[in-house]
Amino acid sequence: MRERTGRLVRGCVIVLLLASFAPLAADAAPRIKDICRIGGGRSTPLVGYGLVTGLDGSGDSKGTQFTVQSVVNMLTRMGITVPQNKVRTKNVAAVMVSASLPVTARPGTRLDVTVSSIGDAKSLQGGTLLLTPLSDPDGVVCALAQGPVSVGGFKIGAAGGEEVSQNYTLVGRVPDGATVEVEPAFAAADLEFVDISLLNPDYTTASRVCDVIRERYADAEIECVDAGLVRVAVPASFRESGEIVAFIAGLENARVEPDVPAIVVINERTGTIVAGGNVTIGAVAIAHGNLSIEISSRPLISQPTPFSRTGQTVVVPDTQINVDIEHQQLYAMEETANVADVARGLNALGVSPRDTIAIFQALKEAGALRAQIRII
Repeated sequence: MRERTGRLVRGCVIVLLLASFAPLAADAAPRIKDICRIGGGRSTPLVGYGLVTGLDGSGDSKGTQFTVQSVVNMLTRMGITVPQNKVRTKNVAAVMVSASLPVTARPGTRLDVTVSSIGDAKSLQGGTLLLTPLSDPDGVVCALAQGPVSVGGFKIGAAGGEEVSQNYTLVGRVPDGATVEVEPAFAAADLEFVDISLLNPDYTTASRVCDVIRERYADAEIECVDAGLVRVAVPASFRESGEIVAFIAGLENARVEPDVPAIVVINERTGTIVAGGNVTIGAVAIAHGNLSIEISSRPLISQPTPFSRTGQTVVVPDTQINVDIEHQQLYAMEETANVADVARGLNALGVSPRDTIAIFQALKEAGALRAQIRII
C-alpha cells in the first residue's frame, strides 16, 4: 500500500478586491444620513442577569453555584422554600442579557435582546428567558426583557459521546423581547442646534457638507467644528412653526459627494486587499518571481536480513523535496492614473493576491505607491 501526501507552499488563491470609483454624479451621491450620524443623542447599552428555563437537560450543572442560588432566590420570592443542596438545574441556564436603547425610544417601544450563557450549559435551544430587568451603565432600569429564545441551530448528543450540531447554540436572541420603561432623554422639538457627526472624519467632506446645507438653507447658521462635526443652528422659521423634524429630514436627505482618501487595506491572514479609487502608482520597474516548494513522502517497507533473530519489519518514510523557481522578466509600469490601471499592471505580472501584498509594501518603501497602507 502506497500513500502519497503533497504540500505545496505557495501564495494562496484569495480574492483580490481593487475598487475603482468614478466621480459621483449629483443625483448619485450618497445622502448625508448615509455618511453621517445626525442628532446629538446616541444609543445606550443595556445589560442584565437572567435565567433561561425549559431546557431539555442542556442547562447548567449542579456545580454552577450562581445558577443554583438564583433558582433558590427566585423560588423564595414566590413563597417556595427549597434547600439549595436539593436543587437540580439541568433545565435552567444562567445568562447575560444585552440590548441597545435607541435615543428616540419611548415607553412601550420593543427592543431585540441578545442572550448569552455564562455557565456550563450545553445549549439554550428551546428555552424561555424569564423576566429580566435591563439597566444602563448608571444602574437605572430602562427595560424589561422576557420571551422564548431563538438560537437558529441545534445541538444533539448521543449516549456514546457523539454530537451533531448546527450553528452556535449558547447565544440566542429574543426578537422584540424587551419593553422600554423610561422616557427618552432626547426630544427633537427642544433642539436649537443639530449636530452632524461624520462616520469617517475628513475635512474635505465636512466642508462639502457645509456647502450643501448652505445651498439648501440660506438662513441657517452653520459651523464646521472639525473634521468630524458640523453644527447647524435650527432656523427661527422652523422653530416658530414647530417643524424641526421636517428641517432635520431635509438635512439628512441632502446629497453630498464624500472625499475618499488613498488607502490600501491589507489583511495578511486571509490575503485580501482592498484599494480605494484614488490609489495611484508612480513610474516604477518590478521584477517578480514565484518560489514553490513541494514536499512529498511515501512509505517504504524495510525487511530484516534472512534468519535474523532481532530484526523487525519497519516502515521507513521516503521524503522528497522539489524546489521550483519561476522566473519573470523585469516589468516597467508607467505612471498610473487610477486603481484600474494598477490592477491591470499587476495582472500583467501574473501575481497572486498574497504576492501582491508584498509588492504593495515594496512599492510603499520605494515611494512609488501614493497611498496609505493599513494592515488589519
